[in-house]
Amino acid sequence: EGEAQSAESQRQAALLNQQIAGLRGQLGGLQSLLDEAEARDATAQVQLQSLGSKLNTALAQVAAEERKRRQLEEAERKRLEAETKNLEKYKSEFFGRLRDVLGGQEGVRIVGDRFVFSSEVLFPPGGAVLSEQGQSEIAKIAGTLRGVIKDIPEGIDWVIRVDGHTDNIPITGGRFADNWELSQARALSVVRFMSQDLGIDPRRLAANGFGEFQPINPLDSPEARAQNRRIELKLTEK
Repeated sequence: EGEAQSAESQRQAALLNQQIAGLRGQLGGLQSLLDEAEARDATAQVQLQSLGSKLNTALAQVAAEERKRRQLEEAERKRLEAETKNLEKYKSEFFGRLRDVLGGQEGVRIVGDRFVFSSEVLFPPGGAVLSEQGQSEIAKIAGTLRGVIKDIPEGIDWVIRVDGHTDNIPITGGRFADNWELSQARALSVVRFMSQDLGIDPRRLAANGFGEFQPINPLDSPEARAQNRRIELKLTEK
């Protein structure tokens, strides 16, 4: 009986040893999983810290770029203000001299910062070729302009804008399809004469045609239509 009890005890002890070994194996597996999890967490923490550092660096760069952009915009704004102020001075001088040359002349009006020529002063009716009188009048402007532009600093990007306008009577027949084409042709005629015959730099000239669509007198009368047939010249920025 004692031997039987001893054998049973040994059997139970062996079974317990097997169970303990199994539990130890499970514990080892769990420990490995825990170690791997800790390693992954450590890696994630390193990556998180690295991403945080990169984010802070990027934010600092963005802030620096924003400051640089604002500084550049402010510098450009001040430059444009100074350029505009300088151009205003030369515009004032240009128009002051032109007033002395053209002021009070019939068919020429000063409207704000523009000189307005009646089309009849420069062109024959329905035509776009400068008359002799028209050439004489434009030559006065070019002469005055040459006396001013030599003093305008290189940094000021100025241009003489020539705008052609017509009345609202439709064109029938002839070489021009409509009033738009006529107004553009007249503006180009002035610009080409100033460039080709009077030596004004073509890069400083611009021609625009507006047809009948920008009248200065909206009334439908012969007097209003005569006012709307015009060539305007303006010293301005490009």
